[in-house]
Amino acid sequence: MNATFSFGSATGVGSLPGDDAREAAKTATGSFEDFPFLAELPARGPGADMIGRTAGLLVELYARVEPSGWRIGDHPGRDTRRARSWLGEDLDALEEFTQDYQGPLKVQAVGPWTLAAALELKNGEAALSDPGAVRDLSASLMEGLRLHLAEVRRRVPGAQVVLQLDEPSLTAVLRGRVRTASGYRTHRAVDRQLVEATLRDVVGVHAEGPVAVHSCAPDVPFALLRRAGAAAVSFDFSLLTERDDDAIGEAVEAGTRLFAGVVPGTDTALSDPAGSVMGVRTLWRRLGLRPGLLAETVTVTPACGLAGASPGYARQALAHCARAARSLADNPE
Repeated sequence: MNATFSFGSATGVGSLPGDDAREAAKTATGSFEDFPFLAELPARGPGADMIGRTAGLLVELYARVEPSGWRIGDHPGRDTRRARSWLGEDLDALEEFTQDYQGPLKVQAVGPWTLAAALELKNGEAALSDPGAVRDLSASLMEGLRLHLAEVRRRVPGAQVVLQLDEPSLTAVLRGRVRTASGYRTHRAVDRQLVEATLRDVVGVHAEGPVAVHSCAPDVPFALLRRAGAAAVSFDFSLLTERDDDAIGEAVEAGTRLFAGVVPGTDTALSDPAGSVMGVRTLWRRLGLRPGLLAETVTVTPACGLAGASPGYARQALAHCARAARSLADNPE
């Protein structure tokens, strides 16, 4: 990764409410002049959801919607075509609103372990249950991401692309908490070294820029993600406990960027921007870190995607992130 890369001070997580690609692109680019993102609109239906959108990126692997969820199939069908069509529509809109833009731009895809936990094999069990299927899935994802990143760079040539891998199921995979199809058992925990090695391979696809890993689940494995090559970790700040202190302190000292999700993802009354980042300042003091490092280390985001919010609140939440980031930079103490 280029050592001179600079992240923006605030950005979105990925999903927004509604089904209008141009409106979403306008919001995602207009809210963050220095760190826009490619919006996702799951309200459009299967194929626009997080899993379906990434399934549409896969190369020589295809998935279709079954009553139980997304299942790997032998050939591209209507669901794959729909996922690719919507992504194309979103990229068209992004391109329109990023003319002459230069700077960091974030795009999201589901990471290999959450994808393996969500995609079913023909027998109805998660791909996670079959190590060979996980390998094939990861290889297909890597190839798909290479093509996707190249397409984003072609459309927005001034962008420094940041790839965000969404891994909300990662902790469940590591702890053996992903349920089997019957719901009565769980898949066995995957060896941490294998989890790390697979993530490292997928992160390595984006040699031209940094990779962030996002999880809005508790107990984010900061150290493992850092070792796997993640330049940034995105998380729901409200789920941190003091047990996470050491891992976060080590991550900051190693140069890892923190995408701190401090603004609620669903409609609520928002405090003043300085209040939203008070917990970040408190954490900094507890860890004994230099206040000046705050703005250099923290990107402010919503706690998770905003698909469940009203359109008005989503716009308000993104604007609030930008104001909270300014507060952090102006008053780090």
